[in-house]
Amino acid sequence: MVNTEWGNQTSISEFILLGFGNLLELQLLFFLLFLVIYMVTVAGNILIVALVVTDQHLHTPMYYFLGNLSCLETCYSSTILPRMLASLLTGDRAISFRICIMQYYFFGFLLGVECCLLSVMSYDRYLAICKPLHYAALMNGRLCLQLAAGSWINGLLVSSTMTSLMSQLSFCGPNEVDHFFCDFTPVKKLSCSDTRLVDLVAFLMAAIFTLPPFLLTLASYMCIIITILRVPSTTGRQKAFSTCSSHLIVVTTFYGTLIIVYMLPDTNTLRLLNKVFSVCYTVLTPMANPLIYSLRNREVKEALRRAVNAFLNVHKN
Repeated sequence: MVNTEWGNQTSISEFILLGFGNLLELQLLFFLLFLVIYMVTVAGNILIVALVVTDQHLHTPMYYFLGNLSCLETCYSSTILPRMLASLLTGDRAISFRICIMQYYFFGFLLGVECCLLSVMSYDRYLAICKPLHYAALMNGRLCLQLAAGSWINGLLVSSTMTSLMSQLSFCGPNEVDHFFCDFTPVKKLSCSDTRLVDLVAFLMAAIFTLPPFLLTLASYMCIIITILRVPSTTGRQKAFSTCSSHLIVVTTFYGTLIIVYMLPDTNTLRLLNKVFSVCYTVLTPMANPLIYSLRNREVKEALRRAVNAFLNVHKN
């Protein structure tokens, strides 16, 4: 659909999300698969948030940040999956320009927040393992609030800037976005405007707001690994590593797939691979986070057991 403006010039009013191609025979299977993933993601992350809020044993910096992450993951999945599910169920792939830009805004916002939150959680584990005697004094309630708020503000600034620039681009056709959601590169490729400014600002935003959190995460875990290797006893090393192993798995999965997606050359042969890795960090990682933290974390499992027991006792009485 196009709107005619200034004579022969036209502007697109909607895009077509190509998704995973014309696999009509697999649409129902994809719908059921992603529906289950979405339900597990939302239920798991809301459960983590509820446990962190209600269980006083989890009122610590580590679980405060985990609660923020789980809240973020719920919103993150809800930005992409409901639209994808509707498209798979109805076959309607059209998305208006305004909704596409809104989806890109919330996706970019939450992605930026997650980069910072994972970095903050890495720093928290660094202080807990490498500076245990000073941990309580350094990671106090005020600093936790400032770090969490800074993460959300960082994502807001980056996404608002990029979305403002993206919304000013002109789109004259074609209107087929070769992706399952409105991501930066697939949408920008369709623009008939000069995108050099957008590319420059995107590079600067990544260098200023995304690269430092990644480097801080990397440096934190290098220090953590060095400290753990210096622990003389095997039991001590296992105990120290168990406090950060869950987060390390999440960080490795998230950054690994994210780097592959944005570092892969944009060629026709690699486009499907790009979509597969995009599914990993946009769909699978939010689902895996509560599973990883609950299955590998003794405190979370105990909090869940206490919550179940309390629920059963209430119904018995």
